[in-house]
Amino acid sequence: MTGEIPAIAVEGLRKRYGDVQAVNGVTFEVARGEFFGILGPNGAGKTTTLEIVEGLREPDEGTARLLGEPSWPRDPKLLRRIGVQLQASAFFDKLTAREQIHTFAALYGIAPERADAMLESVGLTEKRDVRDDKLSGGQAQRLSIACALVHDPELVFLDEPTTGLDPQARRNLWDLLREINSSGRTVVLTTHYLDEAEVLCDRVAIMDKGRVLKEGTPAALIAEAGVATLEDVFLQLTGREYRG
Repeated sequence: MTGEIPAIAVEGLRKRYGDVQAVNGVTFEVARGEFFGILGPNGAGKTTTLEIVEGLREPDEGTARLLGEPSWPRDPKLLRRIGVQLQASAFFDKLTAREQIHTFAALYGIAPERADAMLESVGLTEKRDVRDDKLSGGQAQRLSIACALVHDPELVFLDEPTTGLDPQARRNLWDLLREINSSGRTVVLTTHYLDEAEVLCDRVAIMDKGRVLKEGTPAALIAEAGVATLEDVFLQLTGREYRG
């Protein structure tokens, strides 16, 4: 890392739900402009970690700073600098794609013209008058990402955006995610698709059972382990096969 304040600085995060230690001492940093992946099978603690980092949940222990500022307690000024695409798309009922993004834009005081431009940038102009429940899975995810980007955030969080999509829709969405990052934004992605992380991410943190097991570039992790894929890295770290 350089002397520049990182986009994200996480230290010693812990979160327990009853007898379950969902997050157990997670620490990592993300540089500005980086595409960073948090990887692991279902139940690894990825989403809880992301929600704490985003300021949606209070940690039991540890700290998370975004763009140099603490993410908890939530700071309205900081919220304008980040964009969040949740694992489950949270749309308003019975609105068209254009109405959805205009509504999100209005929450931030963003002009309708900017909302229309964002709809075009994710390839949904022709679907602008279609209600969100009539969109395909890939189109709905594109709309969700557009809503997260409409206020032009510096830092974008994407929680398993390609889950449930067919292979072609996943690859189409990969192109959009690359464009988001190449525009200068910092992108943090959680995914249980390890091939996705190999393709998209500059660096990754592999999680399991609430802990970060290993962190680095996909190529470096694979080379260090002397294996062929990140799935093989996971097997070497845990002694069991990866189950996304």
